[in-house]
Amino acid sequence: MITTVKPRYFNIFHRFTLSLVPGLLIATSLTLVGCTQESQKATNQSAASNVSDTKIKTKVLHMGYQQAGDLIRVTKVLEKRLEPLGVKVEWAQFAQGPQLMEAMNVGKIDLGSVGETPPIFAQAAGAQIVYVVGKQNNGRKSAIAVPPDSPIKSVKDLKGQKVVFQKASASHYFILRALEDAGLKYSDIQVQSIPNVEASSAFLEGKIPVWVTGDPHLARAEKLGKVRILRTAEGLDSPGGYYIAGKQFAIDNPELLRIVIEEMDKIERWAEAHPKETAKLIAPEQKLPPDVMELVISRRGYGLTPISPDLIKKQQRVADYFHQNGLLPKPLNVQEAMLTPEQYAAINPPSISQK
Repeated sequence: MITTVKPRYFNIFHRFTLSLVPGLLIATSLTLVGCTQESQKATNQSAASNVSDTKIKTKVLHMGYQQAGDLIRVTKVLEKRLEPLGVKVEWAQFAQGPQLMEAMNVGKIDLGSVGETPPIFAQAAGAQIVYVVGKQNNGRKSAIAVPPDSPIKSVKDLKGQKVVFQKASASHYFILRALEDAGLKYSDIQVQSIPNVEASSAFLEGKIPVWVTGDPHLARAEKLGKVRILRTAEGLDSPGGYYIAGKQFAIDNPELLRIVIEEMDKIERWAEAHPKETAKLIAPEQKLPPDVMELVISRRGYGLTPISPDLIKKQQRVADYFHQNGLLPKPLNVQEAMLTPEQYAAINPPSISQK
């Protein structure tokens, strides 16, 4: 079952953010099937023979994904792997990371993918979450954009301008870092928080002067000739994104998480090696032309990264940066949203553990 959840703007994370900053492919391609059919069959047979021995406590895995889509959902690899274990997979769609985090906080989803920023604000708001595994992000799919005929020529010209993005999303950290690099402060811009799914049409109609956004919205605007990029997020010190889980769910279901991470890693490796096939799989779901989807796939980051002391240190640096800029009321210890080394060892398959 796929459930589309509309964003609610006066939610716990939105209210939290406002209080800190005033004003705040269902069908699998023949190629994929051909590559994985035999191994999947063997996996399912093995799983079925061990159903009685499984330590999985849940019968339904509630997965959240963002409007930009999710290759894992489209290919149904989780459903194929978990069905023999008696576990169903249900999906819910969200406008962006902050909305996904809110749903996790109230127990509507168990696991979902977000950028580096949403879990920081979620933890600060009291959400009981844990980082499960990291995701690669090269920064190429995010940009500060203006209309083609805009008089704004560089990030330095943003002083005094209205800048639109979703607060507490990855774009929030991006604009902070970009402003700093240009010698500006957060207080130098007029911030308006609007989710990408809503801001997209307004920007294309010329109603938004500066937009901090990402794919697929950015790629669509580029192909329509409606955007000029001031800079991308390449070169910034973002640690990337993460799969985040409800804390108790992660503690109770290490075996399930290990299976899920293993399947995610497999499909990531396949997608990196088959970009055109990947684009064809996702395009119908996104309702985007093939050339737009190919652009999205061409700059997508691939690969999962185990949670390590180095990655925790990088994420802590992001949290500290928000606090230093007055966007968090007190210092945040991201270690409190981490599992123990022993728990990470239990959920990381060999393909991830060896990285």
